[in-house]
Amino acid sequence: MIVHRDYMNSGDSSVKIYDDHIEFFNFGKLPEEISIDQLINGDYTSRVRNKKIASVFKEAQLIEKYGSGIKRIQEGFIQYGLKEPTFEEFQGGFRVRVFAKKEKSSEKGSEKRSEKSSEWILRLIAEKPEITIKELAIELKLSTRAIEKQITRLKINQKILRVGPDNGGLWEIIEMR
Repeated sequence: MIVHRDYMNSGDSSVKIYDDHIEFFNFGKLPEEISIDQLINGDYTSRVRNKKIASVFKEAQLIEKYGSGIKRIQEGFIQYGLKEPTFEEFQGGFRVRVFAKKEKSSEKGSEKRSEKSSEWILRLIAEKPEITIKELAIELKLSTRAIEKQITRLKINQKILRVGPDNGGLWEIIEMR
């Protein structure tokens, strides 16, 4: 919140704690050319609002690299089986809500669908290691976000590994089910 805040606005940043979630609010909207969907999907180029503050945080190793925070937050919540945070522009600023309770997707039907999707992803990667997330989404008739979630789970469970860059790299299967 310190790095991303718009310090031209004199309002307060806030953290509100509720029984079922926590809300973080900071003044400063996203840059005009970045939508919430692009932010969530990682389809944007990061811009640093407060370069000096960001560089101090990076030197103190409190920031891994610029532009990686949202993806790391999402992966962390998925890893712990928690509902993904919500992101929204709100009253001249940006609000993030995080939820402490486990997602209710642990129903048997949902688990079976997720398991089958993971199996299909592994099969498609075995056939074509350079396959993209977009191609997987088209092939499996799922959203790119759904594929990204499955890929994250497969990485966390050490089933696959990305070798090389996102653009031009390939997938390596570590363990077949």
